[in-house]
Amino acid sequence: MPVTWHTPRRLETGKAGPTASEVLANIDAMELSVNQAASSPTLGVDEITAIHAALMSGAPNSQVGGRVRTEQNWIGGNDDNPCSAAFVPPPPDTVTDLLADLCAAIADQHLPPVMQAGIVHAQFETIHPLMDGNGRAGRALVHVVLRRRGLTPNYVPPISVVLAAARDGYIRGLTAFRSGDVDGWLLHFAVATARAAALASSYLDAVQRLQDHWRDLLATRSDPRADAAAWRVIDALPAHPVITLPVAVTAVGRSKAGVNQALAELEAAGVLRRLAGGRRNRTWEAAGLLDLLAGLDQARALR
Repeated sequence: MPVTWHTPRRLETGKAGPTASEVLANIDAMELSVNQAASSPTLGVDEITAIHAALMSGAPNSQVGGRVRTEQNWIGGNDDNPCSAAFVPPPPDTVTDLLADLCAAIADQHLPPVMQAGIVHAQFETIHPLMDGNGRAGRALVHVVLRRRGLTPNYVPPISVVLAAARDGYIRGLTAFRSGDVDGWLLHFAVATARAAALASSYLDAVQRLQDHWRDLLATRSDPRADAAAWRVIDALPAHPVITLPVAVTAVGRSKAGVNQALAELEAAGVLRRLAGGRRNRTWEAAGLLDLLAGLDQARALR
C-alpha cells in the first residue's frame, strides 16, 4: 500500500522573502521525510516515493511527486533526444527493480555509515528514477541512511546543502562514480560530510549568539522575571523561525494568556517582527534568524 507523508503547511508571511520561505519549506519537508523514513521498520520503494512526494509538495510541478518514472530521461543536452546528453540513466522498465536493489543496500549495514550513505546516494542519482527532483530526493536518502545507522539521531546535518552548493565538483564526483572511480566519489563525499559538520557547528554558534542578543534586547526593554514565558519563547525560537500563538503555547508549555503577553513583550523589544494577521491570527518572525537560515542554505560559514 502506498505510503503518504504530509508536510506541514508553511504560513505565507509576505515579508519573510521567497528565499527564506523556500528554505523553511525545504527544512520542513526534509525533517519530516527523514524522520519518518528513518523510523520505518523497513525502507522500500513506497517509502522512497513518499520522501519524494513530501519534498516536491511545494514545487510548481508537485504533481510528479511520488511517481517513479515510466519514460526515458536524461541529464543535459536538449529536450528532444538524448544524443548530446551528459548522462542517460537506465531504461524505465528497469527502474523498479533497481530501486528494490537499492533498498536492500540501505538495509545492509556492513559498510561504515558515511561510505554507505555516499554509495546509496550516487547509485540513486545513477538510477535517476524520478522525472524531476532526483537530486533533492537522493540527498534526503543520505540523511535517512545516517539516521537509520544511528550516526545522526537528533538532527539533519547539512550535507545536502554542501553537495548542492558546490555543484560542479558534485557532478564531477558522480561522473567519476559512474565511470568506476568509486574511491574518488567517496573521497568527495567524505570531504562534503566533514564540511557539513563544520557548517552545522558554525550555524549553532551563530544561533546562540543571536539568542544572547535577543535576551539583551528583552532585558533592556522590560527585564521580566527569571521564570517569565518570554525567556522560554526565546529558547524555543530556533526551532520556530516563524511563530504563532498556538505554536508558541505548545513549544513553551505555558498558558495562552502568559505566552500571548510574552509575544507582545518580545515584539516590543524587537526580538519578534509582526508579519501578518489580526488580533486572532498573528504571525511573527524571529529577527535575524531567517538570514542565518538563508546563509546555511547557501553553505556559507556563519560568524
